Amino acid sequence: MSTALKLGDIAARFGLELHGDGSRLIEGVATLAHAGPGQLGFLANPRYRGQLASTRAGAVVIAAGDLDAAASGTGLLVATNPYVAFARIAGLFEQHAPATPGIHASAVVAASAKVAASASIGPHCVIEANSVVGDGVELGAHSHVGPDCVIGADCRLAARVTLVRRVRLGRRVLVHSGAVLGADGFGLAFDGDHWIKVPQLGGVRIGDDCEIGANTTIDRGALEDTELDIDVRLDNQIQIAHNVFIGAHTAIAGCAAVAGSTRIGRYCLIGGGAGIIGHLTIADRVTITAMSLVTHSIRESGEYSSGTPIQESRLWRRNAARFKHLDDLARHVADQNKGTPHE
Repeated sequence: MSTALKLGDIAARFGLELHGDGSRLIEGVATLAHAGPGQLGFLANPRYRGQLASTRAGAVVIAAGDLDAAASGTGLLVATNPYVAFARIAGLFEQHAPATPGIHASAVVAASAKVAASASIGPHCVIEANSVVGDGVELGAHSHVGPDCVIGADCRLAARVTLVRRVRLGRRVLVHSGAVLGADGFGLAFDGDHWIKVPQLGGVRIGDDCEIGANTTIDRGALEDTELDIDVRLDNQIQIAHNVFIGAHTAIAGCAAVAGSTRIGRYCLIGGGAGIIGHLTIADRVTITAMSLVTHSIRESGEYSSGTPIQESRLWRRNAARFKHLDDLARHVADQNKGTPHE
């Protein structure tokens, strides 16, 4: 069943300045290019400012500085941060039917496990010994909760999520399908001619309001816990190794990897495909751009990048062939500069 909201009611709910007909009905959200008369769009990137005049959207969320570019007759909601305002409004149209409390007949729950009466345990879920499932929790089909795990109130685990062992989820944590939390960290000791596995005796601790993407893995610690502070957001297919700490409100994009015992600060942004080697410290409010490799600690906030941008293959091969000569060239320049008189 679709939801239709008056534009004026939306403005009042989120404290936005309204320009236009407040009785206009909004039934959903869309981009400026594809929105129709019953939908609301937004302008956050100046690159799309030209679309304001041609959009068919019934209403648009914009900044005050873009009012003059909007087509006449379009409803406007003015926000300090249009993208944040749009995200909040879009949440009104998200369709997520509330789960029915209870344990599905096909689920397997250990006698020592504790499951709140208001929790919803889906088909073929397994909850092992001494684990606790809190109020309002939803476990999707085939999810597996290993021994000694705790799932806080109002968490939602999609289908086929695995908590291996000693995993603690705070409140309102969202874990997407295929994620694995609490698997063994990659701890090995080399004994002459073979590897010895180092027991992973710690756990994983996830703070309130975190989100963990599909097929992301977070290993449990060797001795102490791997930990995500509150409101950490992880995209899909990310690897977080054992004993990593990630500070509050940090967001990491897909396919990034963080090696063991690294500490990442608060409010950091880490781009897709980035790699961070182990035992480093990353300061608060650091941005690491996509595909960067971080090989040393970052002590000051700011934006950091590495890597070689894409270029035409023939040119790349020519430049790559010269990489091995860079050290000789640097030494030659240094030698030449030794004989240069200083002013």
